[in-house]
Amino acid sequence: MALRPIITRDNPNVHAKAMRVPRVDDSIRRLMDDMVETMLAAPGVGLAATQIDVPLRVFVAKVDNQIYQVANPEIIKTRGEATHPEGCLSVPGWAGETKRAEWVSVKGLNRHGKEIRIKGEGLLAQCLQHEIDHLDGILYLDRLTSLDTLHELPEDDDLEDDELQGDERLAE
Repeated sequence: MALRPIITRDNPNVHAKAMRVPRVDDSIRRLMDDMVETMLAAPGVGLAATQIDVPLRVFVAKVDNQIYQVANPEIIKTRGEATHPEGCLSVPGWAGETKRAEWVSVKGLNRHGKEIRIKGEGLLAQCLQHEIDHLDGILYLDRLTSLDTLHELPEDDDLEDDELQGDERLAE
């Protein structure tokens, strides 16, 4: 496994739409492992392949001590609406308020190429939507409820994922 550099919003590639993974093979599994290591070291709750300058539809996430590794994710169902503070590893030092579905169902392929479905609410729903947005070239900044909600985080603000429980904020 290897740590990968995370690109920021200034890099045009973070705004590009990712390509579908033709099949999950050893190279995709290595990518997923590198992404998990990079996400945990950042630290973050999720990471999309586009954030490490790989234009493939792959994301990883860790919510409630569960690690998700998904290729070709698609949101298939949503319910409700919730507003939460949100941040992003590609927009370091900033957070803002977004409105997203309160509950989502996502399908995709796991690290073995088998179809999976993930259903989640709260932080998991927020994270799934955030990561899939990345794969479509969309940053949370594009979904702010108002530009007035965007604020700089204090330098000593630690975005450890255990602090994110209760939807305080999403540092993806």
